[in-house]
Amino acid sequence: MCAAGNRAVAAALGGPGGLSVIGLVHAILALIGFGPIGPVAGSLAAAIQASIGNVAGGSAFAIAQSVAMGGAGVGAWLGAAFGGVLVALGIRR
Repeated sequence: MCAAGNRAVAAALGGPGGLSVIGLVHAILALIGFGPIGPVAGSLAAAIQASIGNVAGGSAFAIAQSVAMGGAGVGAWLGAAFGGVLVALGIRR
């Protein structure tokens, strides 16, 4: 069990740490060419999409594009960050 002081430190670092990971993922996706309205023309993401043709829902490409566009993937990332804070705090069911 964590001491109260350790829980406060874990909460203070866990939430922003989780959110900074989300920001890093968005930056990496943007560098690859996943944009807010779809793959950027001439980018690696566009080349990948052209090579696979129709993108299957739930595929890694579809999830990456969803995260880049601020769609369903964002909820999963925020949920993971929140879960990380709860774990850091030692909160259990």
